[in-house]
Amino acid sequence: MKFNSLLATVALAGMVTVWDAPVQLFNPSLVQASAQAMKPEMKDSTGLTIQQKVEMLTKSKGQFGSGDQLRRYFFGDLEPIAVQPGGAGMVVNLYNKKNNITFSYCATYDVIVAIKKGKVTAFAPSEVK
Repeated sequence: MKFNSLLATVALAGMVTVWDAPVQLFNPSLVQASAQAMKPEMKDSTGLTIQQKVEMLTKSKGQFGSGDQLRRYFFGDLEPIAVQPGGAGMVVNLYNKKNNITFSYCATYDVIVAIKKGKVTAFAPSEVK
């Protein structure tokens, strides 16, 4: 009796293991597409997606505390790439390599003054005033 239950267990495990092999052989793009559809949009500990974070920062651009918001959302991911005149003297352009976004930050007032997609070393003077 023990041999029969062991054989049944091995047979079931084998069927489950090779079950999706025919699907992958005939249409591998179908498997990849279904995996992408099941994958949720990336959220972090704040519960926000990158797009939501950028939208919130864009809304609060120029307001006191937006720099703090930037640091919370992208802690450890920002790299300074340039300094340029603007804000209350000078602003620092911070690049987020992971998301390919550049933020222009005024440390005097702790505000974000500009946001652009891509690696921007110099914003237009009208954007960082």
